[in-house]
Amino acid sequence: MTPGENDPLWRLRHALAGVGLALLGSVLLAALLGRWIGDALGGPYGTRVAIYLLLVVYVLVGASVLFVKVAQHETAALTARRVGLWFMSLWLWPALLATRRRK
Repeated sequence: MTPGENDPLWRLRHALAGVGLALLGSVLLAALLGRWIGDALGGPYGTRVAIYLLLVVYVLVGASVLFVKVAQHETAALTARRVGLWFMSLWLWPALLATRRRK
């Protein structure tokens, strides 16, 4: 028996690391998208900031929803593929929830 076996955070370590790394990448992508969309709309700097904040809030809500729904089932070791899956899930979380409700 290892010392962390009874610790709930230890059991969720793969999910925590996966969502954390995916969230870091998503915040960076949100900054780029905010800049590109703001420039495409021709708005001032405030427009880019507003778009960035909306994207970050969207991703944070997605991270919270996915972590609550999926974390207890995440037991496999963390790999680049799994981080990529978390990353894509953070951006597509409404579609994932919609398909899950239909089943």
